[in-house]
This record gives sequence, structure tokens and C-alpha cells, in this order.
Amino acid sequence: MDLAYFTMPLHPASRPFGETLQEDREAFLYADELGFTEAYMGEHVTDIYEPVPNSMLFLASIAYDTKNIKLGTGTVNLGHHHPAATAAEAAMLDHMLEGRFLFGASPGNLPADAEVFGTLDANRNEMFVEALEHIIAIWTSDAPYRLTGKYWNITTERTHLPELGQGIMGKPYQKPYPPILGTVVAPYSKGIVGLGERGWYAISANFLLPKWVATHWPLFAEGCAKVGRVADRKDWRVAKSIFVADDERIAEEYGKGANSPYRFYFQQLGGKLRMANKLNLFKTEPEQPDDEITTDHMVDTLVITGTVNSVVNQLLAFREEIGDFGTLVYNGADWVDRDLGRRSMELMATEVMPRLNDAIGD
Repeated sequence: MDLAYFTMPLHPASRPFGETLQEDREAFLYADELGFTEAYMGEHVTDIYEPVPNSMLFLASIAYDTKNIKLGTGTVNLGHHHPAATAAEAAMLDHMLEGRFLFGASPGNLPADAEVFGTLDANRNEMFVEALEHIIAIWTSDAPYRLTGKYWNITTERTHLPELGQGIMGKPYQKPYPPILGTVVAPYSKGIVGLGERGWYAISANFLLPKWVATHWPLFAEGCAKVGRVADRKDWRVAKSIFVADDERIAEEYGKGANSPYRFYFQQLGGKLRMANKLNLFKTEPEQPDDEITTDHMVDTLVITGTVNSVVNQLLAFREEIGDFGTLVYNGADWVDRDLGRRSMELMATEVMPRLNDAIGD
């Protein structure tokens, strides 16, 4: 099993933006140094707690400072970007990374982002599909382009001058294009079937109970089967909120206590999902009352904390419940304590994963 890193990124709004950007940069570079295989950055434009407005811009800023790790967008909110711009920028980033780029994409589900871009009342799922179709067409076809759709029409027919290089867009480094990934954030997701059908990949979210994560793989395999694609569990990425420490008391306090960054994470996330009427994501049963979905409930059911042996045992139990998967995605939280944040990543990479892989025979 491989180890990856993902951050939304979620930080207290009281912290200076430049400071949190430096912290996120350090976390990505440290993940590369520790042997994490992948790292993903999220994006939002209208959220001061998740202040990175463009995930590709962040990844470009560290591209030449990383060596082995693959860098992914987690995710580009396609309803808020012009497909031609996204295609060109992603192709450039793929070349900067010499093929270490992973293209994570989604419709863009933050209402405030949708409002600022004028898509609050639009069918963003429909926009997402059209945008990706345009992007793939640009990556795989030759100029001049003539792409039509409900939301975007893209053409360079009138200005195509091949002798001057005009009206022609660059292709990605990877052929035919970078791997495309989608995040799966709901039980029994219909979207994951589409990921399997289209040859794309899935990342199951860290804020779903194991019983709901377990519903994802059969549906992904169903989508693959529809098009004769072999579904390989090693392609499945599953995210989890994890904190590892040398001391059990520190692990419990930093991972779940009053000032825990993981508690802050679920306070923020829970508040946003409550407003969006999506508390069902945290429920042990669909009929569970909303007032039982407290921050304590989220932290107690969704955050794994402990020393190395304890975390290994909890992850083995988690894997037993959801089934085998290929990449464990470590969810990065704010570094309330830089040393503890870095130490957790170190223990995860150098102690937890080797023992986990020994236990599962991987």
C-alpha cells in the first residue's frame, strides 16, 4: 500500500496567508522527502479558512523543488474555470513535473464560490462533464479546434495560422493525458460509477464513515465492467484523518482535544455541510437525528489517533471493514504545533506504513 498526502488546506483565518502558504509548501516538500508517493492541494476562492484559490498555481510553485512525488489537484473546480485555460495550464504543469502530474477535477461544490462565478443556480455537474470533454478534446485533437457545448464554445478556426504557430494549444507531457481523478464524498455515490466507465480514478473522502466508504468500490467496479475495464483495487485511493505521536496522551490531546487541529477541521467542515443539508455523510444510520451529529461525534468516529502500534491496528481494522485499496491518503491538518505535525508525517511514513504493509503482506 502506498502513502499519499492531501490538504484542503484548512487553517484558522487569524493566521497570515503567507505563513500558511509557507507551512503548506513545507508539508509538501517534507512528504516528498519522506517518500509519500502523491500529494494533493485543494482550492476555493471565497473561503478564508481554505485560502488557496488555484491548486495548479500552488503546485507550480513547488514543482521544481520536488523530486519523486506526484502532485495532484484536489480538485480543480471545473465549473469555475474556462476549459481552454484549464487545458493549457494543466498541460504546462505536466511538463514542469515531467509527468508527475495528477489531474483531480470536480464540479465545485462550495456555494459561495458558485455565487461569485455566477453559477449558483447552474447545473454544475453538467458543466463539469462538458468542461472535461472539452479539455480532453484539446489534449487529444489537432488544431484548429471547433468544440461546441451548452456552456462553452471553443474555436481557433478563424485565427489558425500553423506557419506562425497561431491557434494551437500545447499537449500534456503524459500521453494521451494525465490521469484524471475524482473525489467521492457520498455513500452509494452514482458519480463513482461514471469514474469507472470513463477510465478515471477515485479518491474516497476522509469524512465518510468506513461503512459508507465500503460502498464505493463495488460501484467503481460496476462502472469499469460496463466498458470492459479491469478494476484493480490498487488504483483505489482512500483518505483518512490520522495523527501519530510518540506518546498516547499527546496523540489523544492533539488529535481530539479542545485545541486539536483535527477538531478545528471537523468544526469547519461540519458547519459547511450542515448549511448544505449534507449531515448524512456523518451519520451511522440514515435516520440518525441531526442534533446527534456534533463535532465530538465527527472526531470520535472519523479521526484515527495514537502511537504507532495503535494507529497500525486501527488502520488494519479500517481496511478490514472497507476492503483492500492501493493508496492511503493522509489528510493534512493545520500545524498548531509544527514539530508534532511533522513528527506525525514522519512516523506515518517510516513506522506505520512499513508495519501496515508487513501485516497485509504487501
